[in-house]
Amino acid sequence: MPTDREWRYIAGVADVPAVDTPPLADLIERNAELKRELLDFAYSPRFSRHLSLLMLDAAGPGGAVDEGLAIATVDHFASQHRLPDGKTVLDKFLAARRDLSASDSGMLSGWRDPVEGFFENLNMDGDAAVLLNLLDDLEYRVYSNMGPAILRRLPKGGFVFTKIVPVHPAVPGAWLVSGMMQSFRKSDGPRVARIALSLATERPQLVFRNPEKITQGWEMMRAQRTAFVEFFGTDELILPPAEARTRISAYYQHYQDSRPAKPRGRAAKDADAGLFDLHLDEAEADTLGIIFDETDGLNFYLDYGMLRELFADPDLVSDKRYADVLREYLNSDTVAPLPLHRVAAAYPHAVDAVYRKFLRKPSFTWADHGEGLLRRRKPWYYEREPRPSISVIGNRLAELAARR
Repeated sequence: MPTDREWRYIAGVADVPAVDTPPLADLIERNAELKRELLDFAYSPRFSRHLSLLMLDAAGPGGAVDEGLAIATVDHFASQHRLPDGKTVLDKFLAARRDLSASDSGMLSGWRDPVEGFFENLNMDGDAAVLLNLLDDLEYRVYSNMGPAILRRLPKGGFVFTKIVPVHPAVPGAWLVSGMMQSFRKSDGPRVARIALSLATERPQLVFRNPEKITQGWEMMRAQRTAFVEFFGTDELILPPAEARTRISAYYQHYQDSRPAKPRGRAAKDADAGLFDLHLDEAEADTLGIIFDETDGLNFYLDYGMLRELFADPDLVSDKRYADVLREYLNSDTVAPLPLHRVAAAYPHAVDAVYRKFLRKPSFTWADHGEGLLRRRKPWYYEREPRPSISVIGNRLAELAARR
């Protein structure tokens, strides 16, 4: 169990009193109190097994966990990590604490959607640091439970990696540091930019907090899809993995060469990068499906050729290799429903027979039960808003990334 000093460190509470206008100062102090109560709840025996597993994942050689990473892990576990029932510790805390005021509940609810990323330290404005988020290209006024002194120690013109949460719904535009802050000097700009670009590729939702980036992402994705269809004559391909790399690289080069002018901003994720991440030369698959969908964007599917063969000949369900491919497509938490919709549309007279044999449900029909099946197997897909598969970064991050 953490010591009192460690609790205060994790919760971001110091003995330095808040110095701001009374209402905001009171909200910041109450935020710290609620954070400590939430962390106490997260450390309770009912969640110990789940937290221990996350700590093991975070451990380095010898089983040791870096202090900063440990704090970040606990902070994420308390407010964002989904438990097996789909709820977070924060959800359960709110349900258990019926004594909380509407104000407290509103404050806690804001922690469900923190802003995480690399921020450029622009200046201090009173007790708040004005930070530019390099990922979403938005500015934030950020306070600290430890008082303004901790923010003033950030390198001038430098950068900080941290997570922030809204202070309170009643105070729009005021944000609070949550968890650790890792600072970088101004001269670290190019290195920070490279890491930020990788983060934008892995977690595009961090970029899409900015509505302008969503619009730009859709525009760029549609332009790339149009070029893809013009180049290949279709939006769906099935190729051997080794050939896929060559063909997609050729398409992407064609797209870059045919652009009349670069749009504002820069793509953090492009077709080539996503393909190369698959290590296609080493892929243990006979075929690779490539689909550039209007909504889901450009995606790559291992053994997509086998999936289509199965729906062309439902008797193949009795072959374990084909059944395993369908099982993986249905159960994977990284494969969207798109390829299953595609094969159902391509083989409408066989789709019912495939699922009846696979699921052992003689009454199954795709028309009546298909959507429900996919929603049960892939709830994560239906719980989110559609977003472009291409992230468009801001000019400042592009400028930093271009430096050497």
